[in-house]
Amino acid sequence: MSDIDFGTTLLKLARQAIAHRLERGPAPVVPDDPRLHEKGATFITLTRDGALRGCIGSLRRSRQLGEDVIANAVSAAMEDPRFPPLTAGELDAIAIEVSVLSEPEFLDFFGEEELLAQLRPGEDGLIIFSGCRSATFLPQVWEQLPEPRQFLAALKHKAGLPTNREVVELMAARYHVQKWKETEQEPS
Repeated sequence: MSDIDFGTTLLKLARQAIAHRLERGPAPVVPDDPRLHEKGATFITLTRDGALRGCIGSLRRSRQLGEDVIANAVSAAMEDPRFPPLTAGELDAIAIEVSVLSEPEFLDFFGEEELLAQLRPGEDGLIIFSGCRSATFLPQVWEQLPEPRQFLAALKHKAGLPTNREVVELMAARYHVQKWKETEQEPS
């Protein structure tokens, strides 16, 4: 199965999971592809008319890839705290994007300037940690925040950390994604 076919399979699995949760289709069945039965971490992003409508994912590979897609698709549709649950009437208007994450790589740096110097805009997803606080941005967020300093400040804000000063004991890890996206639906 090619990468394009594999992506189509992941998108179909995510859409079936959401449709089933909304009582608009049968339960999704994970196809018999060995890659879907390996541990994997995914993020599912939903958009409607080009605007974010939900995004939930996993950073750790704690379940099989197919199961992770199903669980995160339902969570993105129903449990993203920034949005009300998706309705059955919205299902046909959303576009789904599936991102499969690589294993995160911890970055070695002393101070935020060294961290900024290591970031690769458009390429790296980033996780930051400080005490009990953490947050991540997928590589796709670089499209809205193309400057590394701006990207890091927004990520610190997301984690509830001060954005206007350097955070002591900040840790970071980067990852990459392989992503597939449905064609955006016509505005409804």
